[in-house]
Amino acid sequence: MSAPELLDLDATALAGALRAGDVSPVEVLDATLDAAAGVGAAVGAFTVLTPDLARTQALAAQDALVAARRDGRAGPHDGLPPFLGVPCPVKDLTMVEGVPMRAGSAAIDPFPAPYDDGVVTLLRRAGTVMVGKTSTPELGLPCYTEPDVGPTARTPWDLARSAGGSSGGAAAAVAARVVPVAHGSDGGGSLRIPASACGLVGLKPSRGLVSPGPYGVDGAGLATHGVLTRSVRDTAAFLDVLARPWPGDTFTARLGAPPDGRRLRVGLLLEPVIAAGAPVHPACADAARAAAELLVRLGHDVVEIPPPFGAERWDAFAALWSVGALQAPVPPEREHLLVPLTRWLRERGRAVSGLAYATALAGVQQLTREVAAAWSGVDVVLSPTLAQPPALVGSQRVDDDPAADFAAQTAFTPWTSVWNLTGRPAVSLPLGEARVTDPDGSSATVPVGVMLGADHGDDALLLALAARLEEAAPWSRRRPGPSS
Repeated sequence: MSAPELLDLDATALAGALRAGDVSPVEVLDATLDAAAGVGAAVGAFTVLTPDLARTQALAAQDALVAARRDGRAGPHDGLPPFLGVPCPVKDLTMVEGVPMRAGSAAIDPFPAPYDDGVVTLLRRAGTVMVGKTSTPELGLPCYTEPDVGPTARTPWDLARSAGGSSGGAAAAVAARVVPVAHGSDGGGSLRIPASACGLVGLKPSRGLVSPGPYGVDGAGLATHGVLTRSVRDTAAFLDVLARPWPGDTFTARLGAPPDGRRLRVGLLLEPVIAAGAPVHPACADAARAAAELLVRLGHDVVEIPPPFGAERWDAFAALWSVGALQAPVPPEREHLLVPLTRWLRERGRAVSGLAYATALAGVQQLTREVAAAWSGVDVVLSPTLAQPPALVGSQRVDDDPAADFAAQTAFTPWTSVWNLTGRPAVSLPLGEARVTDPDGSSATVPVGVMLGADHGDDALLLALAARLEEAAPWSRRRPGPSS
């Protein structure tokens, strides 16, 4: 296979090609590093590449595969890790032992991570090759990836537009065909936002399904790890890899039983939740309506539903988010090196009293009960992922008015954080598209995501439904690239 053919495979197909001996892990790595230096740099995917570490891992994978074939063990039940030799970078908010980490911030000097975070341990056990750290905004806080100390992540569908955030570099790397899968995380939409902007599958698993252990803690329980992929089957397979508990987990969940194929009741949610009256681009609403029509053709029932709570109730999330920003260990003498948005959030966090924080936590828990009651009559909730197509680079970061920056982000993402608040699973699928015009007069067709969410623990049901939608309206033949 040629390098473009290799890099066009999803992770499952690439793992199969490696098992069959059609290509070696070293050949895959060479193609990946070449792409990372080329198109990967153009889309701002990586903060650092790790060719030496990756080559050591690729050579070990190659030896294991050669030994398995020599011993007649190569095949689906050969006992080898499922993704042996498959490249998978890690977001630069997560530690990889010995690899410099900066979390997208000038206030944090790059430091070699002292250990692998738990999800990195699991990715290693699955046989993946760690080719680099992907770009993230400062501390992963905004929904765009434009850090002061790293590359701006751009969607390969239109380089004038953002890849989203905060897993923007990860999404750019997968969409640009540098890697088939990339690690990311999601505290308010940070997997699903870039999935929408880059035409990918992005699942935020149920709270407690993917542990932050053994070193991290859940805190308010908003954030979780996951991956960005180009296929539902890859997302499901990597959920199997990452859904492993560590001793002492605060929240625990288990993958539910496979769905029984029953007729589902789907709630279509078109009205913004956390930003009442936020403008919704027609292409975003149309993509959700088209997905609803497709679900009806697949034998499901669809009913329109209103937001489960008033926009003002979202203030609890804002309080938890700002305190979370304040928890980052930034020395006082380096505070001035933070971007204005981060400084503004940290100031807001300082203004949250202990009582106010406890009240916010209680408010989120009460909101979770109210959402469960409001959506008890539906199995799945369908909405646009974002209110707008991918944003122009620089259009969302407003350094001279961080409050306006934050407000614009909420208007851009009026559905995503509901699922973080409630701990329920949600997935963005690249089912829509929009024609956009850039300031220079050029135009491009860009992806538009559609989001499906389900009850806590119903990740298997959600992925099965996503797989049916992918089968009925496949997106695998689409390729990024601007057109005039």
